[in-house]
Amino acid sequence: MELDVVTALFLSGLALNEEAVRRLGAAGHPDLRISHGFVVQHVVDGPRSIGELAERMGVTQQAASKAVGELERLGYVERSPDPADARVRRVGLSARGVEAVARTRQIRAGLESELVELLGARRVAELKEAAWAVLERTGGAAAVRARRVPSIRGDASS
Repeated sequence: MELDVVTALFLSGLALNEEAVRRLGAAGHPDLRISHGFVVQHVVDGPRSIGELAERMGVTQQAASKAVGELERLGYVERSPDPADARVRRVGLSARGVEAVARTRQIRAGLESELVELLGARRVAELKEAAWAVLERTGGAAAVRARRVPSIRGDASS
């Protein structure tokens, strides 16, 4: 079957992400979905208020609160009082959330190693370089560097 490059890249990325989620589930996190990562990326470097999360995610505070509520019920984030303003609650990763991030990074590194075995180190390096070039060209690189990647669906709670 002949695929155009856009479709081939999309489907390859989708398949790799689905495999990462499958492995993460097998490693003790069966309730995490790719969409959860669109919230986690904003608290991985420290707690944020719901308002900050909503702004960074480009959604309403209600949508951000709903997404956080789900992750909180699953035990991946926790809310704590803001040291500067007790009326504000900050959302940060729980110990389970920190472990899930570490496990996800291990899984993704493992997938990359498998790609190196399949394609060779040079081709994988060229793929990464090409992917970054596409991100730069399409305006997505800055968002990736700042961990401000919007949900693919545009709905952080899905």
